[in-house]
Amino acid sequence: MTETTETTPIRAFIEGAVRDHDVVLFMKGVPDEPQCGFSAVVVQILDHLGVEFAGVNVLANEELREDVKRFSDWPTIPQLYVKGEFVGGADIVREMFGNGELKTLMTEKGLTLHG
Repeated sequence: MTETTETTPIRAFIEGAVRDHDVVLFMKGVPDEPQCGFSAVVVQILDHLGVEFAGVNVLANEELREDVKRFSDWPTIPQLYVKGEFVGGADIVREMFGNGELKTLMTEKGLTLHG
């Protein structure tokens, strides 16, 4: 027996954001005003790399905050997606940035970096 996942409006929104933006960050707050330290760290890293990204404020909707965790099967916010692929949360992004993997991933995916 296979489990079916009902597509809710929130799930469709998440899928659309991941599909329609090369880089999307589901975060607490917005890029100009992160509302948690972990979200702020990822915004700073993306800004440092000079990559354009869409920020989605999960605090705006409780259902969105919970469903994005189910969508990625990742328990925490923020969550970074690059070209439809889930990259990880703040710790993973920080580690990948530190060892150069994040910049490599971005360039391999064809993204223009301005940093």
